[in-house]
Amino acid sequence: MSEGRLAGRVAIVTGGAGGIGGATARRLSAEGAHVVVVDLDGERAAEVAASLPGDALAVAADVALEEDVERYSMAAVERFGRIDLHHLNAGIPGTLAPMPDVPTADFAVNVRGMFLGLRAAFRQFAAQGGGGAIVTTGSIASLRGSADLFAYHASKHAVVGMTRSAAVYGGPLGVRVNAVAPGIVPTELFASAGGAAGGGSDMVARAATTPLRRAGTPEEVAALVAFLLSDEAAYMTGEVVSIDGGATATNTLRPSGGAGAWDPEAVDPR
Repeated sequence: MSEGRLAGRVAIVTGGAGGIGGATARRLSAEGAHVVVVDLDGERAAEVAASLPGDALAVAADVALEEDVERYSMAAVERFGRIDLHHLNAGIPGTLAPMPDVPTADFAVNVRGMFLGLRAAFRQFAAQGGGGAIVTTGSIASLRGSADLFAYHASKHAVVGMTRSAAVYGGPLGVRVNAVAPGIVPTELFASAGGAAGGGSDMVARAATTPLRRAGTPEEVAALVAFLLSDEAAYMTGEVVSIDGGATATNTLRPSGGAGAWDPEAVDPR
């Protein structure tokens, strides 16, 4: 463990019991970091922490609650003495309902939770008298719009805004802040949508329309997160790095991008 590029660093991963969060926890641990796995599901967080090759801690917490964010930060410091790295990854997909029916609560985790995590990170870096690195989890939804998943798209746009603003604030303090923007990566995040179009059941089919013609994996996203948290990315901050099989590079108005391959009447609001 001492040979990894993150050897001795202390990393917090929120949403650490999920697909991308769990993969990141495993990757960071394999690269030598002490990992604090934070998730609303404390039992699953404990399972992930127990499976890691290095020293790890699990904390059950709701990232949208100030007291819980403070608690997981305190737990990390009590166990490991400091916090060097943050992967602020926790998020929810929200409803597929039309915009007039979207509940306010769908914005809580992705917007409020991200702000609280960033604020706590900067407070701890200040208390330590040093810098660090943060990676937020945005999405292909951070860069495009959609008539469904309204709250998810809007909140993931907010993640990009917070990431860039935090990077500008953090630069002079020695704190780097970047975002990853995954495309279709099948995890349990969208499983609750069941068989609805645009949920979990058709992810593989939709991913087949990207230039790489496949879905991504949590491990591929985790590799990017580990790079951005490492010193190899020392001159990168304020960046939103897409990892989407080329989806956002595609011009959907051209035949190669799928233009004319679908019927607008099948998706337009009635």
